[in-house]
This record gives sequence, structure tokens and C-alpha cells, in this order.
Amino acid sequence: MYLDSAKKQEIFGKYGKSNTDTGSAESQIALFSHRIAHLTEHVKANRKDHRTERALVMLVGKRRALLNYLKHKDIERYRAIIKALGLRK
Repeated sequence: MYLDSAKKQEIFGKYGKSNTDTGSAESQIALFSHRIAHLTEHVKANRKDHRTERALVMLVGKRRALLNYLKHKDIERYRAIIKALGLRK
């Protein structure tokens, strides 16, 4: 599998408060971003895989909802995660 528990721990440690911080918005956004990048590469290689394409669109929507929540809750945390992940160009 492309995402094992060690990689998740690394993502949560880097963007969350600790390695076991799976619930914070920042750690979930970072995990979604990693999964989105992986699925994007898969969809580029497999044009006709419509199920994965739909899953990718749904995942982007979940990340967008979390980003909107974070933007309304705490704008500084929102700006920090956007900058750390490089989501805006």
C-alpha cells in the first residue's frame, strides 16, 4: 500500500501537534493532500478509471470543506497550512 502507518505518523508529526494527532484540521488536510497527489498521478496514468476520478473529486471537496472551516475558525492556522503545503499559486 502506498500509505503505511509510518508515513501517516510522519505526516501527523509534521503538520499536526504530535504523531498521534489525527483529528486536527491541519493533519487531516495534510493527509488529504498526500492522498490527492497520489490519486492525481494514478488518474493521469489511467484515463478511463472513472471511479478513482470520482473519489479524487470527493476528496478535494472534503479538503476544501476543512480549509473553509479552518479559515473561518482561525485565519492564521489557515494561512500557515496553505503555505506549508503550497496549495495556492
